[in-house]
Amino acid sequence: MTMPDQSGQPVPGQPPVGWIDLTIQGSHMTSNMIAPTALLNGHQMPTQYGRNVFPVPPGHWTVDMYTQWTWKFGRASMNFDVAEGQTVPVFYAAPFTTFNRGAIGHEKQSKPGLLGFLAMMAVLVLVVVGIVVAVS
Repeated sequence: MTMPDQSGQPVPGQPPVGWIDLTIQGSHMTSNMIAPTALLNGHQMPTQYGRNVFPVPPGHWTVDMYTQWTWKFGRASMNFDVAEGQTVPVFYAAPFTTFNRGAIGHEKQSKPGLLGFLAMMAVLVLVVVGIVVAVS
């Protein structure tokens, strides 16, 4: 994907434009096999893990994000204004589990739900150890 012109100078004959620079943190190996879904003012946009740069007209924007496996989870949303020639950074991190909300902001986000994920893994290990001890 090409990078936007950062000069902020309008191109003659072109409508004014700004950019939403959406970074979806993680990868297919560390998050979900299906890339999270992004809605810009309610319109679904094609996304991939990493940087996604969308040219948008200046104005008020709402970015809604979610991840889907068997159901939608990791919902997160934010509102902001984009000025002509401005690039607005947005970062989204899907949660560790389907029981948590996602994290979204203008700076890199921590993945929510680590404590719950570790608790589930500890219970799983205890169950396996209990079965091994019971069979022995």
